Amino acid sequence: MLDLSIIVVNWNTREFLRDCLLSIYRSEGDFSFATVVVDNCSEDQSCQMVTEEFPQARLIRSEINGGYAYANNLGLRQLYARYYLLLNPDTVLPPNALSKMMDFMDGCPDVGIAGPKLVMADGNLDLACKRGFPTPANSFYKLFGLSRLFPESRRFGQYNMTYLDPDQVAEVDSVVGAFMMVRNAVVEEVGGLDEAYFMYAEDLDWALRAKQAGWKVYYYPEVTVLHYKRQSSEQNAKKARYEFWRAMYLFYRKHYAASTRLLLHYLVLTGLVLLGGRGILREVLRSEGRPGTAEI
Repeated sequence: MLDLSIIVVNWNTREFLRDCLLSIYRSEGDFSFATVVVDNCSEDQSCQMVTEEFPQARLIRSEINGGYAYANNLGLRQLYARYYLLLNPDTVLPPNALSKMMDFMDGCPDVGIAGPKLVMADGNLDLACKRGFPTPANSFYKLFGLSRLFPESRRFGQYNMTYLDPDQVAEVDSVVGAFMMVRNAVVEEVGGLDEAYFMYAEDLDWALRAKQAGWKVYYYPEVTVLHYKRQSSEQNAKKARYEFWRAMYLFYRKHYAASTRLLLHYLVLTGLVLLGGRGILREVLRSEGRPGTAEI
């Protein structure tokens, strides 16, 4: 059995993908791994670059751009390994990243999902690398600026867990899909990513399902990874904005709607529509009446 199967989903990020793959194949350590590149109908010759420069990678040309969850599930089905790594093409790994992350998880058998410290090109921490779930309360604190005003508060800073020391190992609600290492047993127990999400929140959903099954999720800053961030989403900002709010609606509907009091429920829906616009209004009108489950 392979130690690690790395799934990289790409959409028109050829140059970043090249740097990412170079960093993967410069990895150090005594472990076996394979890389699966799933291309979501790119138009920038990404597939040609992978074929010519990285013949050791397994290239999957998706017939449709079914989104991030859909493409990652294609990748997950390709190989059987002890661990799976979801890795964005706009990341660059240090040589010891993969071995150190697996060593950490090997030493903590109750940890089902782990992620490293992600640092952006400007040197700032990518706050998404350690997150709380977007409950109605956490989302309210984030949207109304309370998390920014009181970042060290365990109550108001829960959305990005800003009260945690970014250099300390910690149990968290979720890490981000830009670098998300998942134990084989988690995938076998809870299944793959929920393909109802096109992009955004599928990693949160996966982490929540893993925790509901009894697994722990850990932030492991002993490994630091460079993340350029939003290199695909910025190519179509309008689509990305819609999918973000749609994902928040789907996540709320799937995990919180059934247990939310009616008045608060409609306040949440109103807020999502105001923030997400007419597309989210159509989504809400189409889906309401079936509380507790996202339309899949």
